[in-house]
Amino acid sequence: MIEKEAGKEPAEGGGGGSHRLGDAQEMRAVVLAGFGGLNKLRVTRKAMPEPQDGELKIRVKACGLNFIDLMVRQGNIDNPPKTPLVPGFECSGIVEALGDSVKGYEIGDRVMAFVNYNAWAEVVCTPVEFVYKIPDDMSFSEAAAFPMNFVTAYMMLFEVANLREGMSVLVHSAGGGVGQAVAQLCSTIPNVTVFGTASTFKHEAIKDSVTHLFDRNADYVQEVKRISAEGVDIVLDCLCGDNTGKGLSLLKPLGTYILYGSSNMVTGETKSFFSFAKSWWQVEKVNPIKLYEENKVIAGFSLLNLLFKQGRAGLIRGVVDKLLALYTQKKIKPVVDSLWALEEVRMLLFPRQRSLCSPGGFGQPNTTLY
Repeated sequence: MIEKEAGKEPAEGGGGGSHRLGDAQEMRAVVLAGFGGLNKLRVTRKAMPEPQDGELKIRVKACGLNFIDLMVRQGNIDNPPKTPLVPGFECSGIVEALGDSVKGYEIGDRVMAFVNYNAWAEVVCTPVEFVYKIPDDMSFSEAAAFPMNFVTAYMMLFEVANLREGMSVLVHSAGGGVGQAVAQLCSTIPNVTVFGTASTFKHEAIKDSVTHLFDRNADYVQEVKRISAEGVDIVLDCLCGDNTGKGLSLLKPLGTYILYGSSNMVTGETKSFFSFAKSWWQVEKVNPIKLYEENKVIAGFSLLNLLFKQGRAGLIRGVVDKLLALYTQKKIKPVVDSLWALEEVRMLLFPRQRSLCSPGGFGQPNTTLY
């Protein structure tokens, strides 16, 4: 947490083209000086942003850490932005200022938000369509771990794969933020069977949320077929590589395979061409005729592209409303494993140290910076 948990804060000061709390001109932020190793990260002071038309200024209390942030650090993404940059795509905090034309929010509102980079700072500005009020009983650390994981899980299960009663789901990295969100959302639908893969040392922490749990290095295809000879209705794959072919082979007729990450391409501190090439080479080449003959569906899902490149903020707002209703009904709840200071971010962004901060793999679940 960047600051201690708090409720609404009273407004102070103001003036100019926006309403604001205080008038500090600088803030702390995590800056990525260049793509590569941990030595490219540092905490420094930057000029504080001010909200433009249609934006909110948020005093950040906590920000989420996701696997995509590790890939950004390495430059292991399509069309990476220029450095230096401030990483981070989600945060929670208190509204500190309102840009022109912003309606529906007040200074002091407790919110969570998506940010197109720049979340790992004491203050962020982001368009109002990416900001959501949070319930009074939701902590800032929970709110910072909520948007990416639960929206991704909900969209894949209900919008893409049409999860219904009696279906079965295989999710990789079941101990990760998205994996745990998937398990919780599946529990809201009667008689859904969840198969999950995860590293053995994580099994104890997540065994109650997954129906059948397998070691990530085991022959999970045979294990699944031993339990369900027909396979599964939905496969959620954040690994890629040879898991793509395995996932497709496990699909029942009318089943859906969804790729939402490629963590197999990240194996060390810096970008590895060998890991990228190996993972790409192992991906099974999909034959559309075979999909047609076997009645199978293959899909991809990228929440950040949907939000920031494809203009679907309205759709996502409706999903967030549904998720917050489930949270209020105590049917779902982000599991916050650990809290870290901004200055400790180097430890969190080394892939082989993920177990230090959370029980999960992809999505580095519910780990927040303060």
